Amino acid sequence: MQTPNKIFDEMSKLMTNAMGVAQGARSEAETAVKGWMDRWFAERDFVTREEFDAVKAMALKAREENEALKARLDAMAAKPAKAAKPKA
Repeated sequence: MQTPNKIFDEMSKLMTNAMGVAQGARSEAETAVKGWMDRWFAERDFVTREEFDAVKAMALKAREENEALKARLDAMAAKPAKAAKPKA
């Protein structure tokens, strides 16, 4: 009766070790792929999400400021036109 249990114990240890090796290989593969992808993206001058969001926020702010300035200019342009009208 001891022999089957011993065989199962050894098989269990072997499978546990194999799973540990497989997890280690997976981790190494993920690290290698991530490093390769980081280098590939860096070589192509892609921007990070943070950089993109910062530039997008700057563009939105500039657009709002331009619209406000345009409104002020339109208001200033309208005032002399009203003042220049002759009174009847």
